[in-house]
Amino acid sequence: MADIVKEFDDYRSKMNDKILADNNKIIKRIFNLDTNAYTKGALDLKTKELLGLVASAVLRCDDCVKYHLETSYKLGLTKEEVVEALSIATLVGGTIVIPHLRRAYEFWDALESQNK
Repeated sequence: MADIVKEFDDYRSKMNDKILADNNKIIKRIFNLDTNAYTKGALDLKTKELLGLVASAVLRCDDCVKYHLETSYKLGLTKEEVVEALSIATLVGGTIVIPHLRRAYEFWDALESQNK
């Protein structure tokens, strides 16, 4: 199951490299803004990741959800914390978020199985 994590990471890295190699100033600035938005500020990193996770789930972006799950996992967030955030996302987004919730659970399980 951890293969889905590796596949996601490899694809994301490969495509980000390809996109950034085009040297488009606007795209590079957007990538930079995204990176800088998730640095420590008035909000701590874990809170920012949970906010990103909730927004991503509500917007139904599976790649974004996976990215924020992986970062949350690396920051030491617990499954209970992540599930609570996902429950808020499902409440706000409605039942249309449930398929993304399923994939989020699958990806979190894959993250956890990497270290077993």
